[in-house]
Amino acid sequence: MKDRIIQNRSQASIIEELNDIRDKVPGFTGTISDLGGPTANMYRLGCADPKAERNCRRPSCVFPKICDKLNTDHRHTIDLYRKARQVEGIKKVLIASGVRYDLAIESPEYVKELVTHHVGGYLKIAPEHTEKNTLDLMMKPGMGAYDRFKALFEKYSKEAGKKQYLIPYFIAAHPGCTDEDMVQLACWLKENDFECDQVQNFYPSPMCNATAMYHSETNPLKKVRYKKRETLTVAKGERQRRLHKALLRYHDPANWPLIREALVTMGKGHLIGNGPKCLVPTEDSVAKTGHQRRSGRHGTQRFATKHPKQPDIRQPKTHKPKTHKEAGSKANRRDKRS
Repeated sequence: MKDRIIQNRSQASIIEELNDIRDKVPGFTGTISDLGGPTANMYRLGCADPKAERNCRRPSCVFPKICDKLNTDHRHTIDLYRKARQVEGIKKVLIASGVRYDLAIESPEYVKELVTHHVGGYLKIAPEHTEKNTLDLMMKPGMGAYDRFKALFEKYSKEAGKKQYLIPYFIAAHPGCTDEDMVQLACWLKENDFECDQVQNFYPSPMCNATAMYHSETNPLKKVRYKKRETLTVAKGERQRRLHKALLRYHDPANWPLIREALVTMGKGHLIGNGPKCLVPTEDSVAKTGHQRRSGRHGTQRFATKHPKQPDIRQPKTHKPKTHKEAGSKANRRDKRS
């Protein structure tokens, strides 16, 4: 993708590469792990008006809303998926990530094709946050688009007779994201029974708006004048960045003391306790009951985000332990051979 223009390979080129993978990759099993790339469902999408495209100064075609001139017809993507499935020797073509769900909901036919044939149990998507203030700075859609995509995803998964799950990705300490925003995100995670295992803080990288926000503490999406600019709150201190990351992992007992302290300071003590809407338990209740929630590498499944109620459909089969009698008979056979 260059600026707002999607660079597209021809369908013939993609199919030719699939044939090359099949013929030249040692041990190829017939599964293409991810056909999508960073713009999974924006294949051959673009401005329907070349003149408008040349003169347009909008920073994004999809924010604050999808431009009326943007072609959102997913038929080229659907056709590519179908042709890829027909390649001899290709058993499964997966789309693992990169789905722009605010565009996907414009084409329920695409969502059905994706969910029915191209999801390997889990599909990663990136709401990145839940609060409008932070989402606007990211130029991302509101959670309403996520909810509509989730409804379509679950509908077509049920119709296909498949148990499949969305894995949402979130980021902490994005420029402009306040402590209040992170608390609201943590509450959303708790309300929707999500527990994040692998989380990360924002780090500035070259050539993106967020880096300009981080270093200048200014919103470059608004007019910047001499001595007149929209300033942003940026989490730069170690403690605040640790807090933002801890709130994404509200369920980890190691983070509870820091979260408790922050909630009290923010006047949100009502979120401390054992109620269903509380983020962390009180210190006294932990001391009395010794209650520790499962977390960490050995306590939860290794997903970027997991739903406690969802099964690990990728978990390998467990082998039944040998009984003492079986182990003894095996040892006797070894003795006889020796």
